[in-house]
Order: sequence, then C-alpha cells, then structure tokens
Amino acid sequence: MAECSGRRAGGGRKDFGPHPTERRSEDFNQVFTDLLPRLQHAAAMLTGSPLAAGDVVHDAYLRIARRPERFLSHPQPYAYAFTTMANILRDQWRRDRRRVALPEEADLAEAVEHARSVLDRPPGGTAELQAHWEVVRLLGFLTAKQARVVVLVDLDGYSVDEAAELLGLHRSTLAVTRRRAHGRLRAVLEHERRRES
Repeated sequence: MAECSGRRAGGGRKDFGPHPTERRSEDFNQVFTDLLPRLQHAAAMLTGSPLAAGDVVHDAYLRIARRPERFLSHPQPYAYAFTTMANILRDQWRRDRRRVALPEEADLAEAVEHARSVLDRPPGGTAELQAHWEVVRLLGFLTAKQARVVVLVDLDGYSVDEAAELLGLHRSTLAVTRRRAHGRLRAVLEHERRRES
C-alpha cells in the first residue's frame, strides 16, 4: 500500500509543492503588493509626508503579516489594510498630538468654497503641490477617525454607504463623524480668516 503521510521512508518530507503556509505567504504578499499604490497614497494624505507614509504602510504590513489569513479572507482587503494604517496613525497621534482651542462657529459655505478652490486648481507644478499640502495640513486638525472618513468620502470619492462598509461602521456613525470633521475644518478656516484680517 502506498504511503500517503507526506513523509518518505527515510524520514524526509515528500515534495507535493509549496507548504500551505508558504503558499499563504505568497498570496498575502501578492495581494498586499497590488494594493500598495493605493495604500501609499492614502497614508501620504493622512500623514502629510511620503516618508512617514512609507513607515505607516510598512508598519501595517508587519502587523497584518502576523495573521495573513484574516487579511486574505476579508471581503475587502483594502479596507482591512486601510483600517490597520488608520489604527497605527491613531495610536501615534494620541501620543504626539497637541491641540489648540479654536472657535466652534463658522460658515459652511465659505469653508466648502475654500476647500474647492484649493482642490480645483490646475494640476501640475507648484499649484498642485500647494493644494496637496493644504489638504494635508487641514487633515492634521482632525482626529484619526475623522481624517480617515474625510479621506475616503471627500477625497477618494466613496459614498457614505461605501465608506461605512469599508470601515466597518454604521452609516449614521460615519455621517456624524464626517459632520464633526467638517465642523472642525470650518472652525479652523474661520479662525485663520480672522487672524489674517
């Protein structure tokens, strides 16, 4: 009768192809690599620095690699990786963040118009770079949770329902978080306008 245990008579393992853990590791690396440009872009928007973004993506890779089966079995691996990055940033921001008190009243229409003027400048050159840094600077005034919602909905163009599904949040929770983020940004812009006057 043929031996089916995967071991040779001399005690060595028969070669039936890659070991299951090796295959899972290859699959994990392939899926993560495919998502790398999107993750790098999202991390750069959240951190404000391509170098810091690289560190966050790397930390997320290391954290997810501990249990690749969770990542691979998730219905939306990008959402899983994005949430991991956001959690890493949230932990960093909790340690490092210092807040200044800002007024709570502002005009939403003016804040939206200011954001549009920054984002609608022609692409390329210093205008694009200034727009990018302005968006990154404004995201720095938000909590990590608020920033990831704003990045997904207002910058990446996901609907509220899609973003809620990606982040594993209830739609109303995401909507409240987004509303608070917009309120915070309105307050920042109003405060800055008053200082310039």
